[in-house]
Amino acid sequence: MTTPWGEHVLTRFPEDPRDRLRAWDASDAYLLGHLAEREVPLSGTVVVVGDRWGALVTALAAHRPVQITDSHLAREATRANLERAGVEPGSVRLLTTQDPPPERIDVLLVRVPKSLALLEDQLLRLAPALHEGTVVVGTGMVKEIHTSTLRLFERIVGPTRTSLAVKKARLVFSTPDLSLKRPANPWPLRYRLPDGLGPVSGRTVVNHAGVFCADRLDIGTRFFLGHLPDGGGFRRVVDLGCGNGVVGTAVALADPDAEVLFTDESFQAVASAEATYEASGAAGRAEFRVADGLAGVPDGSVDLVLNNPPFHSHQATTDATARRMFGGARRVLRPGGELWVVGNRHLGYHVALRRLFGNSELVASDPKFVVLRAVRK
Repeated sequence: MTTPWGEHVLTRFPEDPRDRLRAWDASDAYLLGHLAEREVPLSGTVVVVGDRWGALVTALAAHRPVQITDSHLAREATRANLERAGVEPGSVRLLTTQDPPPERIDVLLVRVPKSLALLEDQLLRLAPALHEGTVVVGTGMVKEIHTSTLRLFERIVGPTRTSLAVKKARLVFSTPDLSLKRPANPWPLRYRLPDGLGPVSGRTVVNHAGVFCADRLDIGTRFFLGHLPDGGGFRRVVDLGCGNGVVGTAVALADPDAEVLFTDESFQAVASAEATYEASGAAGRAEFRVADGLAGVPDGSVDLVLNNPPFHSHQATTDATARRMFGGARRVLRPGGELWVVGNRHLGYHVALRRLFGNSELVASDPKFVVLRAVRK
């Protein structure tokens, strides 16, 4: 990526030579070009929110920016890209969406996320740190910036306008209005599960902003809950890509002797899973881990992995994440251990499972979803 501050070789995380997706796009380049062209002062506290793979903070590293991200993978990519660029460790402060934000922000750069809820939550958390002179610039591809996006900036920050589109990217300019009466932050959101869902019926779900299907149980998870393994015998269970933790919590409630590991690459998701588990009153052993899939879980140490894999990486549709999750599950399962997967019928996960495990059994199906079971031989 060529920027006004030099050229950088950037990669996503984990690095995969087969992955043709870049670690930056036109919206990153547009924002950096704007900062240089307008000679925006960068001597104060520069905060970058939602930097997907560290492209923005790597380019701006000389100004010691603060990165705020919900993604463990984005943070690890940032670390790798900063190291590759020869940036001194500590030059960029890496925060998560769950960390307290800086008390004063002089330049706020926002990579518009896919989730409007996450944008709302982060703007409400950061707004108290803005002052009259704060420069606020958002960036995203045209298809990512909607009227609702602009209204959110207007409602929480102040008067907002957009740039012309360049290479299908657009900038958002917001002027802080200190007299603005901002709404209370509605996140995290809590709701009660309906009956008919087994052990989690009537329990409370806690969703932090940005977690999939924030205000209701998504239909894939609902289908999965109706077809989870019954009976005990699974001592060590992993809710892989746990989201708000409903699936792992159902296992914990059904079998208090089971030890459940909730893991996700989203800081918001793992915080949601922990809060959901605590609200359920489950009394078993549980661990909550933000990680790249099953990284750090010992080989052959798990009896059961439950997985509802995502099939999008930002705007790209890909099964790469699911394939990596399946491979990780095979590694950590003991002989005879089982992977249970729910997914849309058209995704064809049974093919990948048969290739990895040598077997794949259809447990349940409806017109939209399938639940598949693979056994580690």
